[in-house]
Amino acid sequence: MADKKEFNAVARQLKSIFKPYLKKLDVVSESETGIYLDTNVIMKNKHPIFFGGVRTGKAYVSFHLMALYCFPELTKAMSPALKKRMQGKACLNFTTVDKDLFRELKALTKLGAAKFLSKEFVRTVTGGDIKEAI
Repeated sequence: MADKKEFNAVARQLKSIFKPYLKKLDVVSESETGIYLDTNVIMKNKHPIFFGGVRTGKAYVSFHLMALYCFPELTKAMSPALKKRMQGKACLNFTTVDKDLFRELKALTKLGAAKFLSKEFVRTVTGGDIKEAI
């Protein structure tokens, strides 16, 4: 059985990766063990774009970053150790704090946020209607 105390520490560390972007994002929900973030960009279907989040489950803590799904080339720069944590195209799972992998994930999130919140990407997903989205 996984140690919940360790999971809380993992969740806190992973949530801190999103801290620099909170002013540009909409915090849909947040708890001690998770966070759900949308962009302020409304797509053609009238829904905001999911940016990322942290979710604590029974077996691991998941870090979701939609930029990995939208820009798969970002995964090419990932270390084999971080790639090993991937579950699907935009999710990475952790059971313990790994400072090296979290540092790498922080850099990857910075790259992803720059691409994901760029005017070029916003134009693509909104059909050209940027307004005050970013």
